[in-house]
Amino acid sequence: MSIPALTPTLLHPAADLPTLVLGPSLGTGSLALWGPAVPYLKEHFQLVAWDLPGHGESAPSTEEFSMAELASGVIKMLEALETEGVIVPGTPLFYAGVSVGGAIALQLANDFPGTFAGLSVICSAAKIGTPEGWRDRAELVAKAGTPVVLTGSAERWFAPGFIEANPVISTDLLHNLQDADRFAYAHVCGALAGFDLREALPGMKDPILAIAGAHDVVCPPADAQFIAEHAPNARAATIDTVAHLAPAEDPKATAALLVEFFASVTQEKIA
Repeated sequence: MSIPALTPTLLHPAADLPTLVLGPSLGTGSLALWGPAVPYLKEHFQLVAWDLPGHGESAPSTEEFSMAELASGVIKMLEALETEGVIVPGTPLFYAGVSVGGAIALQLANDFPGTFAGLSVICSAAKIGTPEGWRDRAELVAKAGTPVVLTGSAERWFAPGFIEANPVISTDLLHNLQDADRFAYAHVCGALAGFDLREALPGMKDPILAIAGAHDVVCPPADAQFIAEHAPNARAATIDTVAHLAPAEDPKATAALLVEFFASVTQEKIA
């Protein structure tokens, strides 16, 4: 086991604004996933996205890692950005992640409490799928490559009609999946197999917003509701237009929820 090295992408540099860290979904690169939401977020935040090992800009992992180690990798990446002066110490730090990136929001709240002024768990859950399902997928992809899960992912990722209406965005995301390193993809599946923070939610004191997609069969709205009911400072919202990749499917609605939530937690802090 090891802490993976993660590569950040500065989607919108603005060191004088609070920094919003954006996390990826399995099989996607941060640019394709979060790029559509940048116009709606950039007035409010400096935007730093990170890629999973073997996805987007991040180098493939060479050994297995846990979700806790992946969260530590995010923290190490942010410390490096602070050293480089990209993130100004003392400015508010927020986090929003999709699917596995959303699960990392919970891992960060659990392992590094108080690091973020607020976190958002998007199209995700405190436990995703089953350990057996993830181990089977890891084995399949390690053997046959990511194209073997392309059709299933296309069906789960997008709300009905999205691919036809948005061919460029959906094609970019599916190309990300096709280009992902199969062994690194399998390592992420292995990390998800061991992920279950349901019983840890009552101890998470950070403000958390769980956003669900009404059409999401992977992490349905009940998963967001579960987080809101069990973490003391959590709330839930559902976006009617999306399935599993909210920032790409309905960037305006996703950004509006994030801007409103992070503004509210900032106001509460001041008050």
